Amino acid sequence: MRSVFSQAIVNAALADPKILMLTGDHGYALFDEFRHRLPDQFINAGIAEQNMVGVAAGLAKAGYKPIVYGLSAFVPVRVLEQIKLDICYEGLPVTLIGDGAGMVYSSLGSSHQSTEDIAVLRAIPAIRILSPCDAFEMSYAMDHALRFDAPTYLRMGKSDVGVVYDALPTAPLGDLISVKAGVNSQMAFVATGSMVKAAVALANCLDNVAVWSAPCIKPLNEAQVLAIARQVRNVVVLEEHAIAGGLGSLIAEIVSATAEARVTRLGVQDRFSEKCGSYSYLLKEHGLDIAALTEKCRQLMA
Repeated sequence: MRSVFSQAIVNAALADPKILMLTGDHGYALFDEFRHRLPDQFINAGIAEQNMVGVAAGLAKAGYKPIVYGLSAFVPVRVLEQIKLDICYEGLPVTLIGDGAGMVYSSLGSSHQSTEDIAVLRAIPAIRILSPCDAFEMSYAMDHALRFDAPTYLRMGKSDVGVVYDALPTAPLGDLISVKAGVNSQMAFVATGSMVKAAVALANCLDNVAVWSAPCIKPLNEAQVLAIARQVRNVVVLEEHAIAGGLGSLIAEIVSATAEARVTRLGVQDRFSEKCGSYSYLLKEHGLDIAALTEKCRQLMA
C-alpha cells in the first residue's frame, strides 16, 4: 500500500509542478524517490504539524496543490483546528495523509495509536475521508485524492495485511464495493481498511456471508447501505477504529432511520490499550483477532 502511495505522488508531481509534498519530519524512506527527483516540490516543515497545515492552506490559496503527510495520531488529531478552519472552512484542495492509522504502532503505546481519526473528522463539513484496504484500493483512493477538488483525508494503515482484490476496483466515490458475494439472510459484513481482509476470513468460516468494503467513508452511498440492510437481519461493521463515531456509527445512523436491520459494531471499545506489544497482540487485546471476531459473529447468528 505504501509503495503504491509513494509512486502515485511521484507520478502526479512529475506531471504537475503545482503539487507539493509537505511532511512533519516523517517518512524519509517513503519519500526518497520524491526528494531525489523533485527536490523543489518537497517541504519538510519539521516537528510543527499545526504550522504545516497552515502553510499548506496558504499554498493552496496561492494556487498550489499540497499533500500533507504525517502519522495519523498527529494528522488529523493534533491539527484538527487547523484542518477545520484553515482548510475545510475555506474549502481548499488540500490532501491530508494519515499514516499508521489504527493500532499498527502498537509498541509505541496509545500516544501513537490512532483509533479516533475518522470520528473527529466526520463532524467537520466538506472533508472527504478515504480508507483503503489494500494496494488496489490505495490506487483507487489516490486517483480521487490527487484530483484536488475538495479537502481530503486518506487514512493509511502501515501494516500490510495482504491484497483483497485481484484487480483495481471501479466504483463511484462513496459506493461500497462488493468483495465477496453472499446470500445469508442472517448477516452481511461491511468493513474498512485493514479489517476488510479480516471480514473475508470471517466470511470464509461462515455460510454465504456477503462482504462489502468501504474505501470511502465520507461521502457514503446511503441508499446502498439501506439496500444491504434490507437483505439481512444483522449488518456487522468491522473497523480498526473506535466504535464511537467510526464507520459502524455511521452505518447505524443510516440504518436507524428505517430500522431495516440490527447494526453490530466490531471495533475498539471505549478504552486505551493496556499494554504495548506486537500488532497481532494488540488486535487480540482489543478482541479484533479472527478467533474473537468469529465467536462474536457465531453468537449473533445463533
